Amino acid sequence: MSSPSSDVVLIGSGIMSATMGVLLKRLDPSLSITVFEVADSLAPEASDGWHNAGTGHAGICELSYTPNLETDGTVNVAKAIDIFQEFESSLQFWSQSVKDGILAEPSSFINPVPHVSFVRTDEQVAYLKARYAGLADHHFFKSMEFSTDPNTIGEWAPLLTEAREDEPVAATKMDGGSDVNFGSIARQLLGWLEKQDGCEVLPGHRVTNLGRNPAGGWFVQARYNRNGIYTTTDTKFVFVGAGGGSILLLQKAGLPEADGLGGFPIGGQWLVCDNPTIVERHQAKVYGQALGAAPTMAVPHLDTRIIDGKKSLLFGPFAAWTTKFLHEHGRAMDLPLSIKPHNLMTLIKIGWGNFDLVRYMMQQGTQSVRDRMGVLHEFYPAAQEKDWKLIDAGIRVQAIKKTDGEAGIVHFGTEVLTSADRSVSALLGASPGASTSVHIVTEAIEKSFPHLVAGEEGIARMRQIIPNYAMDLKSDDAAASFENIARTARDTLGLTLD
Repeated sequence: MSSPSSDVVLIGSGIMSATMGVLLKRLDPSLSITVFEVADSLAPEASDGWHNAGTGHAGICELSYTPNLETDGTVNVAKAIDIFQEFESSLQFWSQSVKDGILAEPSSFINPVPHVSFVRTDEQVAYLKARYAGLADHHFFKSMEFSTDPNTIGEWAPLLTEAREDEPVAATKMDGGSDVNFGSIARQLLGWLEKQDGCEVLPGHRVTNLGRNPAGGWFVQARYNRNGIYTTTDTKFVFVGAGGGSILLLQKAGLPEADGLGGFPIGGQWLVCDNPTIVERHQAKVYGQALGAAPTMAVPHLDTRIIDGKKSLLFGPFAAWTTKFLHEHGRAMDLPLSIKPHNLMTLIKIGWGNFDLVRYMMQQGTQSVRDRMGVLHEFYPAAQEKDWKLIDAGIRVQAIKKTDGEAGIVHFGTEVLTSADRSVSALLGASPGASTSVHIVTEAIEKSFPHLVAGEEGIARMRQIIPNYAMDLKSDDAAASFENIARTARDTLGLTLD
């Protein structure tokens, strides 16, 4: 049973809400915090181990962060460098949380896995070579390797070259990558949070309404799944980390900042291999180029996954058409019910302007396992259908909003919408979300709780939790500082820097 009032209400139990809750409670132990989760378990949606790729997105292998070869033959790698630094904050927070007893043994949530980029054709080889040149020149990526030799690439990831016909290939590899179980992190963080005074974590509660109180602040109405009883909690601050459900809740809240906002749900599926003979031969996350009209979240990759101590291989994702906003607890009417007069034209223009994307998703949903195996063969030519099974992945709801007077652009990144009075923040979008959760949440705290991080005292308090907080580790003269602070965190987490 929820309390009638709480300083902070977090909606959703994924990695974002869990990180927000722990950071706020550590910064101000006097805060009361309530977490509502619609499922009977914690972090079952986008943060769940099998509902995302588990890539510690650090800009190492994800070609979508450096998509184009410029006319001068170079590749702009600024976005990859930014993502690397943002992921570093997550590593620093997780490392410190292990030291402070909040997170358990690191292998329960993170494991070292090399990150590999792999391409074919002369054009893509030239692109990857230029990308490597841009990245390897920065101290974040100094240990990255590049090769066009099939034998060398086969040593890095044997499945890529086994039974492959003679064709131009290239790859980069960096041993500093990781495989992350974000669901495990969220559950461990929330396990610590619910033991703190004034805090409660309430699974099985669907938030049905969010609105302003006449006297100020917000009310959050929730229905307990087991008995249908409604409770109302008054609060000063609401964080909506409800994945796809955020769109519908923001519409209920009536925020002007959400005017014109709509959602574009994209389902997903994976091919998974548990054959130990094959699984043990591949120890890497291998990312390629986007195929055709595929959204950036559907860039194909062949990944090592380690979930609850078990190693498997994953390939995909394959996009699928859906009208649900949540995988486990969404409803077929989510998309239709989200269509309002203020976002109707936005959604129509998105559908018309992104017809290739809509057609791509509908086509993906009609593919057979054999069709999907054909895509896998581009990465692993010797793959056999008997060794792979198709499973459902999570659902990502892309934010669609009016931008510069034009009705709608599909946003394939991650962003936080904050109300003008800074009393509500909501997570929108997808990748690299979970990986950069600490960076995203600290920005939200800086906006809505500036007094907690202000001045030298605030920075010092934050650095007890996130050792690299407010540090610019990207500049050339920060190379030595990065080396020291990064190695310390990786030693704790059992990762490698080199």
